[in-house]
Amino acid sequence: MSEQSPYEVLGINDSASFEEIQEAKNHLRQKYREDNKVVETIEVAYDAIIMDRLRMRQEGKIKVPDRIRFPEKSLEISSTPLFLSLDDSLPWLQSLIDTPSFNDIFGMAGIFTALSTFIMLISSSKIPFILVLGVFANIYFLNRKEQRFARAFFITIIGLFIGIVSGTIIISLLKNTNFSIILAPDQLTGIVTLVVFWLISSFIH
Repeated sequence: MSEQSPYEVLGINDSASFEEIQEAKNHLRQKYREDNKVVETIEVAYDAIIMDRLRMRQEGKIKVPDRIRFPEKSLEISSTPLFLSLDDSLPWLQSLIDTPSFNDIFGMAGIFTALSTFIMLISSSKIPFILVLGVFANIYFLNRKEQRFARAFFITIIGLFIGIVSGTIIISLLKNTNFSIILAPDQLTGIVTLVVFWLISSFIH
């Protein structure tokens, strides 16, 4: 695969449109998602093609759509902040972060908001049950994206730990500032955990 040209790696010709390039890259990334070396080869080929197209744009041979992921500004390294080029320099980060639709975001938000509401209305002894429901919901949403249950379970457990620790820290900070806390500590920790679940299920690939 490494002896092939970037266009051959993606299975397209040199006259392919940007939409075709993007579609080919996404298709191959999905197909070989469990093979990191192949995915890296696909990313390198994609970046090489985009760089070639940008060079052609500078020469006035083609017009590059503004929405292309590999921005021309990345060529101006000396004046470009690091965060503007993270998407291109860290392909593993791009593969981890998801870009859900508004319907998915609000759908997941509705589920976790409902669970948070229950936490505010029930006794502390029943909060673990609500968190268990949150765990199952988070696993379901993550597993639905790539059908990888073990990965979804592992990420959810990490999210549960982060949520509980974050909730505990927030409670401690609020107490130190003498801020009046309307919710019980268990309730606040549970809600923070559900917020973490929502962020994970929405934006983690």
